[in-house]
Amino acid sequence: MLLLGIETSCDETGLAVYDTTRGLLGDALHSQVAMHTDYGGVVPELASRDHIRRVIPLARQALAQAGVTLQDLDAIAYTAGPGLAGALLVGAAVAEALACALQIPALPVHHLEGHLLSPLLGAAPPALPFLALLVSGGHSQWMAVHGLGHYELLGETVDDAAGEAFDKTAKLLGLGYPGGPALAALARHGTPGRFRLPRPMLHSDDLDMSFSGLKTAVSLLVRDANPADHADIAAEFEQAVADLLTAKALRALQQTGFERLVVAGGVGANLRLRASLTEALQARGCSVHFPPLHLCTDNGAMIAHAAGLRLAAAGSPAALLALDGQAAGATGSFSVRPRWDLASLPPLHTPHTPGRAAP
Repeated sequence: MLLLGIETSCDETGLAVYDTTRGLLGDALHSQVAMHTDYGGVVPELASRDHIRRVIPLARQALAQAGVTLQDLDAIAYTAGPGLAGALLVGAAVAEALACALQIPALPVHHLEGHLLSPLLGAAPPALPFLALLVSGGHSQWMAVHGLGHYELLGETVDDAAGEAFDKTAKLLGLGYPGGPALAALARHGTPGRFRLPRPMLHSDDLDMSFSGLKTAVSLLVRDANPADHADIAAEFEQAVADLLTAKALRALQQTGFERLVVAGGVGANLRLRASLTEALQARGCSVHFPPLHLCTDNGAMIAHAAGLRLAAAGSPAALLALDGQAAGATGSFSVRPRWDLASLPPLHTPHTPGRAAP
């Protein structure tokens, strides 16, 4: 089946064309970073208005790249939540309107499920089941992925998300928005260990995490440090986050008995974190899987891909929509879910994919 994926949950407008047999055929993305920089963070109303301007041109771009037309599509998938309500409504409205005009299904997709399954788009996709770390500006969670739609929350941050801590720490260091990439760039010129930052909850018996105290410790360091010290502070902060997540990953693998870890979300692009997890898990005889770097941030490809996997498992758009409590072909109304628990998704049978190892 040929799907168009639409992602508008926050500050990236992503459109992609995905074929359940041939894979990703077209991918177009616009980031609103430049627009929000002056405000030091995402302005929801501005984000929504920019999605309106971008979504149709990007759809045309993705379709042209894939060499297909709207009439070739079998379904349209869109992010229904979680995210900013106004931004979500843009993608939902466009998807539902196009689907109605083309008389094809519109499929709502959970944003975090899209991230969670995005490493399956890589060259060496992991087999189910696996442990997953969802780590971004809004979420930091450990999930046991028993099967498609069968997700168990094992632990999460008790305060800031890791990506949020990156952004706030970057601001303390006088860096721009978004903070994660800017801090990582500065950290490459620094030496971790020159300044010592805490590793909150490093030795707790559970899989919960905390990043707020780490940010506070940075603020105390910056207050007494010289600008020349900022690269070393950035490097130590980055190392502290990597140490925390690596220790929790090893504990989670031990508790669950899983041998595979999937890391998804924007913070998953951090090279120090990738290196730390890869080294530690390989020493344990386990594997770690990341999405391609360009698919770590929000994008339409992960939405179309997740919908494609759910369609294959459900057997038909009608069966998939029925699982979500919707009538196939129903038109005239739709809703978005700014708050949407990933564990609430209905589990689906996961078909065996030829060429991949069985769980």
